[in-house]
Amino acid sequence: MTTEAGPRPATSTWRALRAPLAVGAAGAGLAAILHFRDPNTAGSYGFCPFEVLTGWDCPGCGGLRAVHALTDLQVGVALSSNVLAVALVVALAVAFIAWIPRRLADPRSSMIAISSRTGVVLIAIGFVFTVVRNTPWGSWLAP
Repeated sequence: MTTEAGPRPATSTWRALRAPLAVGAAGAGLAAILHFRDPNTAGSYGFCPFEVLTGWDCPGCGGLRAVHALTDLQVGVALSSNVLAVALVVALAVAFIAWIPRRLADPRSSMIAISSRTGVVLIAIGFVFTVVRNTPWGSWLAP
């Protein structure tokens, strides 16, 4: 006995797209907040606890300013604020766009699934980035 797969019901499509729509709305909302509330004002979003405790810039320092600059379409300013944050925004945007058709094909698919090896590599990149940006020869990476 064979059955033909017909068009997907509208309610099934809506259920499959609920999570991507929620994630997209949250991302757009956060980008809007960063666009309209300038993080270049000292203390406008609080202070980095890592920087307060160590005196070093953490891998995320300058990330809010980078996203703010991206919302103003100032890519050069964003890269000079935090190149790692810009790379993360690009990676998340690509993952989000790729997630939508995967989600339509399989409503249980997740946006990002990384292996433990990839997680260790990402942590190492963050560690190296932190050390390099806080040394004199890597000062060009400082926010």
